[in-house]
Amino acid sequence: MTLFNTSFCKYKAVAVAVAVAVKLILKVLGMNGGFKSLKVYQLAYRLAMEIFEISKKFPKKETYSLTDQIRRSSRSVCSNIAEAYRKRRYPKNFTSKICDADGESSETLVWIDFAKDCEYINIQIHQSLIIRYEEVGKMLGSMANNPEKFTPK
Repeated sequence: MTLFNTSFCKYKAVAVAVAVAVKLILKVLGMNGGFKSLKVYQLAYRLAMEIFEISKKFPKKETYSLTDQIRRSSRSVCSNIAEAYRKRRYPKNFTSKICDADGESSETLVWIDFAKDCEYINIQIHQSLIIRYEEVGKMLGSMANNPEKFTPK
């Protein structure tokens, strides 16, 4: 029984060493955290959460229109990025999902404009959201134009 335990410990040590090596390789390749490690995903996620908090203050009469739509589209940016990342070995599928994310980002910009024009958010919040969503759009555009940078090696 001691021999088995000793062998098991050796295999466990090897498995741990391999896992550490894989993590290091993925980190060097910039793919250590999956889609969650992408700067565009992180920014889009923070924005979706910010919109969720802001939209809590929208009037009840907007619950099934502006509130639901702005929350859905902002969250959809993130989910499309995640789907694109999983399809990155197929450049056309990757690009399609990234373009879907960009479309949802643009839709969110429209809802942000409505929120400002309906006086649910002030101009400072509006401008802050617009600037950051435009940054998301630029990053998504770059990803769509360069899918090969995201193809697993």
